[in-house]
Order: sequence, then C-alpha cells, then structure tokens
Amino acid sequence: MKVNESLTEILDKAWEDKALSDIVKQSPEVLQGISEKKAQALKEALGVKTIAELATNKYVLWAQALNNLSGYEK
Repeated sequence: MKVNESLTEILDKAWEDKALSDIVKQSPEVLQGISEKKAQALKEALGVKTIAELATNKYVLWAQALNNLSGYEK
C-alpha cells in the first residue's frame, strides 16, 4: 500500500503503509506520541487494547460530545 501522506503525522513510521483495517486492530502505541507504557495505562484505565476500541470507547465518545456541544452553550 502506498504511504498516505495524512498518516505520516498520525502513525509510527512502520505503520504508515499498512491498510487501515489492519491499523485499527493494533495497540494504540502505533499512534505517534503513545508509548507502550501509555498504551498499557489506557488498557488499565479504559480497558482498550486496540485503536478501534479506543475510538469507540464510551468515555472518549462522551468527552468528544461534551466538547462539541460546549461550543453551542449560551
């Protein structure tokens, strides 16, 4: 797979040319800025083992919703 330029800012170099369907099955540590230790902390705190689980985690979704809605608060 050709490297997607958008992914170079998001993923560790080794994962830039992988299929997205494979990437979301990986530990969050393949995301730039998330170390193995931080990925372990996410697993312990939120129970997430993969990027897909992180993206669909109810606490993450709640935080995104609150953040988006706050812009409409009067």
